[in-house]
Amino acid sequence: MNIGFRRADAERRGGSMPPCGKVIAFSPYLSCVMPPVLWGAALCCAGLRELFRSPDFLDPIGSNSKEMTHMSLIQADNLTFSYPGSPDLVFDHASFQIDSRWRLGLIGRNGRGKTTLLRLLMGEYPCGGKLTSGFPFAYFPSPVQDPERLTAEVLEELCPGAESWRFPKELALLGVAGDALWRPFSTLSNGERTKALLAAMFLREGCFPLIDEPTNHLDAQGRALAAAYLRRQRGFILVSHDRRFLDDCVDHILSLNRANIQVQSGNYSSWRENFERQQQFEEAKNDRLRKDVKRLQQAARRTSAWSDQVEASKTGAYDKGFVGHKSAKMMKRAKSLAARQEKALEEKAGLLKNRETAEALRLSGLAHHARRLITCSGLTLWYGDRRVCGPVSFILEQGERIALEGRNGSGKSSLFKRLLGQNIRYEGTLTLASGLKISYVPQDTSFLCGGLTDFAREREIDETLFKAILRKLGFAREQFDRDLQDFSGGQKKKVLIAGSLCQQAHLYVWDEPLNFIDVDSRLQIEELLCRFAPTMLFVEHDRAFQEAVATKVVHL
Repeated sequence: MNIGFRRADAERRGGSMPPCGKVIAFSPYLSCVMPPVLWGAALCCAGLRELFRSPDFLDPIGSNSKEMTHMSLIQADNLTFSYPGSPDLVFDHASFQIDSRWRLGLIGRNGRGKTTLLRLLMGEYPCGGKLTSGFPFAYFPSPVQDPERLTAEVLEELCPGAESWRFPKELALLGVAGDALWRPFSTLSNGERTKALLAAMFLREGCFPLIDEPTNHLDAQGRALAAAYLRRQRGFILVSHDRRFLDDCVDHILSLNRANIQVQSGNYSSWRENFERQQQFEEAKNDRLRKDVKRLQQAARRTSAWSDQVEASKTGAYDKGFVGHKSAKMMKRAKSLAARQEKALEEKAGLLKNRETAEALRLSGLAHHARRLITCSGLTLWYGDRRVCGPVSFILEQGERIALEGRNGSGKSSLFKRLLGQNIRYEGTLTLASGLKISYVPQDTSFLCGGLTDFAREREIDETLFKAILRKLGFAREQFDRDLQDFSGGQKKKVLIAGSLCQQAHLYVWDEPLNFIDVDSRLQIEELLCRFAPTMLFVEHDRAFQEAVATKVVHL
């Protein structure tokens, strides 16, 4: 079986093998762009036996597999694409190959082209090179033409031919009550709509699902149910930035890196481990080559100087032929050293191209004269005659970071709005410290428009600092001139977070700040909050982030 690499070639190109814990991209059907050293290293450490443990052979066949149980390939050959009017290439002669039976996680920083790749597979944009597959694609979230229709009618329209008895069965697996089918789609919560559309993806037999960030409207329980549901399926591409969610439901990773595209068997954690080890290996090799280049430069200068001295000694020498031969030998050695130096420089230039240069963020919070900033006792919120939250009780003191946790619709956002002074009827006690300055990051980003300069001016924040934070969060300078309405969902969230970090406040209130934001930026923000320890009240369903940041959890 040809597994696509030669160890000897890997050793010749990359030197000794780096440490590595998992087999990388071992499918016999896979072709991807990645450093050859990874192939040899991965096989050495994990062993050939891992080839026969692939989930492709073990997983149960999901409900969408009736037409797609055989292996088929999705293949990109020299894929090249840029948006009209943009000089920047999103994909530059990219080539990769994936198996349609994989549960594939598609990852990469915001702006790397994850959603663009899904759109290209859907045939929405013309592109250079070739994208081939043997089946049609279905995109999540599917557009709903008339949300006032019953949910059952919406599902029948999205997946014609599906037997009606399967609708309540699939929704039950996702934790949606059966009566949701007989309610207008518009009356469902955002989480229920997400689950209904996710079920529709897998009721469309013969279509390959492309799932774009399904977790943004799901609470922690909803994410767990969605992950369990996806584990039952076979064959999809999933874009998500939730590390735990990816670990729970994918068996392969396709990573859009800075310099190339990599495909690897395993979940997000195994990919991350291999990526970090490869970076450590390349850093060590880079340091060694840097020292070698310096040593070779010094040796070449010495040899060249000796050659010049020997050549100069020919004048008045008894045996000029011997002196000339010695000078030529010295010069030949100098040229050999120069060639070795050039080779070391070329090898060094090929290292660390995928290293993410994520600079540390900073935060300047304010200290308040009172220790206790919020006292909430028996608080219940009402919209008309409908109770939306409570009763809830908690105390927030300086330095604490409280995570509000609860199912969708439990009133978390409403509680934030009441804290900010919105006129929401309530019972119980809610006391805020006098003179409390709050910096707020809302869940919704649809209101953003205009330029970054306008955004900074409206919020009275330092524009230079604001843009410097955006640069650290992965923004390119050319994006600074674009309208906020043209930004991706992740970029809009970064704008709101950067604006909040520029504000000096006693309390930071963030409502699901990480929706659409890539993993590397999440790790930056996570490290910032742990290092500077601001006083916070936040909602975030990314379990890994919440566990790292929160000092206390309040359940609604």
